[in-house]
Amino acid sequence: MILPGASDTAGWVDLLGELEALKNTATAAQAQLAVALEVSTKAAEAEQGLRADRRGRAVPNQVGAAIQQSPHAGSAFLSTARVWLTGMPHTFRALRTGILSQWRATLLVRETSHLTAEHRAQIDEQICGPANLPTLARTGTRRLMARVKELAAELDVHACVKRRAKAVAQRCVSVRPAPDLMVYLTALVPMQQGVQAYAQLKKHAEAAKAAGDERGTGQLMADTFIERVTGREPGHADDVPVTINLLVSDQTLLADGDRPGVVVEGVSAGVGVVPGPVARNLVAHGIDADAAWLRTIYVAPGGRLLASTSKARFHPQGMADLLRSREQGVCATPWCDAQARHIDHVTPHAEGGPTSLDNGQGLCVRCNHAKQSPGWTQSATERDGRQAVETVTPTGHSYDFVAPEPPEPIRETPPAWTPAAGMTGPSDRHVPRSRYGIGRSAPRRSGTIAYRPRRRRRASSRRSRADLAWTHVR
Repeated sequence: MILPGASDTAGWVDLLGELEALKNTATAAQAQLAVALEVSTKAAEAEQGLRADRRGRAVPNQVGAAIQQSPHAGSAFLSTARVWLTGMPHTFRALRTGILSQWRATLLVRETSHLTAEHRAQIDEQICGPANLPTLARTGTRRLMARVKELAAELDVHACVKRRAKAVAQRCVSVRPAPDLMVYLTALVPMQQGVQAYAQLKKHAEAAKAAGDERGTGQLMADTFIERVTGREPGHADDVPVTINLLVSDQTLLADGDRPGVVVEGVSAGVGVVPGPVARNLVAHGIDADAAWLRTIYVAPGGRLLASTSKARFHPQGMADLLRSREQGVCATPWCDAQARHIDHVTPHAEGGPTSLDNGQGLCVRCNHAKQSPGWTQSATERDGRQAVETVTPTGHSYDFVAPEPPEPIRETPPAWTPAAGMTGPSDRHVPRSRYGIGRSAPRRSGTIAYRPRRRRRASSRRSRADLAWTHVR
């Protein structure tokens, strides 16, 4: 790309604007293609005799894969594009000419979703009609949405009241991952209740700071919120029992490895990477509280889970847990970040597919249903020594999913054994069975140290570091 001259700053600004308009135009073209794909797919599936409620349900997956986003994002884009083309032609024209951005055009669809087609068309004309385009171009997003809501209330106030009642019925609490092993705990509640709760937390935090508490206002509000929700006494908000499935290598857990662990299924927040020292502390804390269970997963040198088969129609619980651990709790569809809630056969059981690790995968509900549509095929393969699944869509496009690399195991040869002072030489020893379930006795090795964890006496029930000792054996 040839940029304007080094001193042509005005040209740079013009180019920025032209590129933004080009992005909006490209979005409009994508919307046309997505809707055309849906119409064509539904027509083809109708000819095949597919039930009406199942026609086109895999199109969002194809759209999401094409734009390298999740199937959920593909579904949202497709439904919005359908409204632009069929119910809001002026909005679509403003998007296609670059005047309206994709986000603002999406908000126009969202804020008129509760209206009839006739009222939506009227707002479309008044906001994005040819006579109003100059005003639209210089109106901020907040003022634009306020104007849309005002028009909606004038056209159908009863629809607005019903929409608010429906929103109140959809109140909920959700949790999603945040950076640095944090989560966003979000409550969707009516405005007056949310404002009141926030004001109470802020008032309590300001009173605590006035009394000499050194924590920040935000920290105090967060700590108070957790203490009140969990019913714990102040200062004991961390003593809440919770199940965390942590995938970590033996190198990190039992030695000095620094490879991170991964939180897999079992927590609503989904997947999160845990630094090695933090993973050791989590396990040690659980062991000290007698609330930790260690389970071994064996992998081949290339990272491939060792195969195990079953004659059952569905994957047994143990095999399902291994599959979720292999894919680290995430749906095995490219660009899909949803939790793997269904354990499915790559080659369907009805077509002779075995119930095995190699023929299993974890999928979200949407992706599991989408792959059952006509024209979709999957096959198990291998990439870089790890399990992989190749998915071919009805249009012939192929997408590969490769299982994530598992945590790095211990592979280095231990250092040579050197007799300690006062010892005449190494001798065969029997190592007591470890409480960690590592093994019953040490192997015979010549001139090496075999490492086996041995529990020391606890000095405190609140220790946060791993309590391990090493035994010399031959």
